[in-house]
Amino acid sequence: MQILIGFALGILIGYAAYRLGALDTSGAVSAALIGGLIFGLGGIPWATLLLIFFISSSLLSRAYSHRKKSLHEKFAKGSRRDYGQVLANGGLAAVLVLVHWFTPDRVELWIAYAGCMAAVNADTWATELGVLSPTSPRLITNGSVVTKGTSGGVTLVGYLASLAGAGIIGIAAALYTAALTGESVILIIILAGLTGATIDSLLGATVQGIYYCPSCDKETESYPEHHCGAETIQLRGWRWLNNDLVNLICSLVGAGTALGGWLLCS
Repeated sequence: MQILIGFALGILIGYAAYRLGALDTSGAVSAALIGGLIFGLGGIPWATLLLIFFISSSLLSRAYSHRKKSLHEKFAKGSRRDYGQVLANGGLAAVLVLVHWFTPDRVELWIAYAGCMAAVNADTWATELGVLSPTSPRLITNGSVVTKGTSGGVTLVGYLASLAGAGIIGIAAALYTAALTGESVILIIILAGLTGATIDSLLGATVQGIYYCPSCDKETESYPEHHCGAETIQLRGWRWLNNDLVNLICSLVGAGTALGGWLLCS
């Protein structure tokens, strides 16, 4: 019954997100499947963290949309997330809940899941709120000033948003964790979130595939075509390492950092 209810909730949320414009068709189907697995197999604790991420990221992507409109050309995809973005942010979470279903007493799986969700939430909050910074971002590798929306660009506003995004996941995770004190869980999950988001920025500044649109005279993540329809030219990075894979690595780093922190404290 829990599994059936979980998938029913997953379908409901996927459909609602599609109707609100947060997901396209492929994204809605993927969200329904991942949400169904996490709701159905993980129960309320696992569902809580997923819902915090999903609802907050959807709301933030729509907030101040008029101020972010000019930055969309920098990103590979628009504001409506597709299956690649959903899998990048939630694929590892689905794997962890499946393993947890067969080994329910392994608290480390829950900690890894919380770290994963903290990392993707921290990264999303930093992206959505960091572009609103009154100051120009600086490249995380050398501190040079770059335009807003540039991969690897960071700001104080972005880091504070990242801290808040990881913190809200850490607080929620602590409410459901009995193996460690609440303060320890929160600190571990915040560290995991910040580490994952920082690695995301480092990859964006160094090895992620970045391109140039000669028609718009803009740097972009889009390949092989820009949103204007013009073919893009590779500037730097590895062509196969797109933003979805960078986000997946972010989630893996978050999960690994949280697991390492738990092992040290337990």
